[in-house]
Amino acid sequence: MMFWYGNGWRFWQIGIMWVGMIIFWALIIWAVFALITNLSHRYPEERRNSETRRILDERLARGEIGVDEYHKIIDVLRSHSQFPDKPTGK
Repeated sequence: MMFWYGNGWRFWQIGIMWVGMIIFWALIIWAVFALITNLSHRYPEERRNSETRRILDERLARGEIGVDEYHKIIDVLRSHSQFPDKPTGK
């Protein structure tokens, strides 16, 4: 019972405690959200390779690069990574 007799917590101390608790839980929720979104935005190697292949196919179709240059780029990409032989398009 001595808590309420003059030496107890003041109103502003209780307010600081509540604000601190709200900030604590907000940081926990933000950290979980950031972790989940960061893990979901990482592209597997296959997806990066298929996107690279798609961009090259589009450049060839628009006439920005020729067939010889297209094949040279594909050969370079195959030699530096596990680039698929056939596009995995939709």
